[in-house]
Amino acid sequence: MLLPSARGPLSAAVRDVLLSSPTGIAADLPTGVPMSWPEPLHDEDFQLALFLLYALHYRGIDGVDERWEWEPALLALRGTLEDRFEAELRALVTEEAPRVRTAQDVAQVLFELTAAAPGPSVSRFVAEEATVEQALEWLVQKSPYQLMEADPHTFAIPRLSGRAKAALVEIQADEYGGGLLERMHSQMFATTMRMAGLSTDYGAYLEHVPAITLAGLNAITLFGLHRRLRGAVAGHLAAFEMTSSIPNRNYARGLRRLGWPEEAAAYFDEHVTADALHEQIAGRDLAGGLVEAEPGQWPEVFFGAACLLQLDRLAGEYLIGRWQTGRSSLRMPLPARETRGVA
Repeated sequence: MLLPSARGPLSAAVRDVLLSSPTGIAADLPTGVPMSWPEPLHDEDFQLALFLLYALHYRGIDGVDERWEWEPALLALRGTLEDRFEAELRALVTEEAPRVRTAQDVAQVLFELTAAAPGPSVSRFVAEEATVEQALEWLVQKSPYQLMEADPHTFAIPRLSGRAKAALVEIQADEYGGGLLERMHSQMFATTMRMAGLSTDYGAYLEHVPAITLAGLNAITLFGLHRRLRGAVAGHLAAFEMTSSIPNRNYARGLRRLGWPEEAAAYFDEHVTADALHEQIAGRDLAGGLVEAEPGQWPEVFFGAACLLQLDRLAGEYLIGRWQTGRSSLRMPLPARETRGVA
């Protein structure tokens, strides 16, 4: 992944540190960097800085020394950003978790919660109205997560035990193609990108995606990296799977409406069937199994699920709001060669 341009003083300071050598020094952010963010979910500088700090725990960043991953000063900064980010995420969720007693109760509440998902339907817009240019933008918006699909939730595996752990491993094994490279969901999405004439390099479009897109990915990483948030990551994944099958059917329909080849729709076809099974496993065995073993985790499971729905709402409102007013959803235009549609 290439190091993207800064979006403000905070991400500029983080970027400068990452480009320096960690040998024998402690990272010190320059003085004068603002440390107050009234709307962190939409703050470009904030979300990019947090994304870069999290990127050290994934595939790294080209030209950045890997020893920065565990530099105490950067971890301290990350903790400050995470505290503010988590507070904002919790403020999004106003519902209280209803009482549950069994894994079946947990699944039932989550299915009811996701059935009433708020916000506009991006998948319906893609299926029925999106132009080729808007479909390309939509793929670009999805790429920061889909090209590393499943990795953030996988952080939770060693933080769980028993039935919940087994369920998460089962889901993630499918996400990684059961050991077959060509069946890995990230690899299948890369095929869609390639068929659309877009770059398949991870992080190729970080310059283009807005803060609310980064916020969705940052939230999963936050949940996955902290054992105290294991309930939140279980609830997030359950809601993620429960809101997947129908939208992916719409996405595949939209690509076919635009005349794109079958290979471009294969990724979405795969999720129509796979996630119909995954939602049952995630609801009853992952989230439900965790709550039966640790009843105190139920409020966190509910929070993680509701948080996913609210972040999807905000992202959907942003995307469709821009498109319906004739504007691009991207921060900057795609290169000319990538505005032609299917290769």
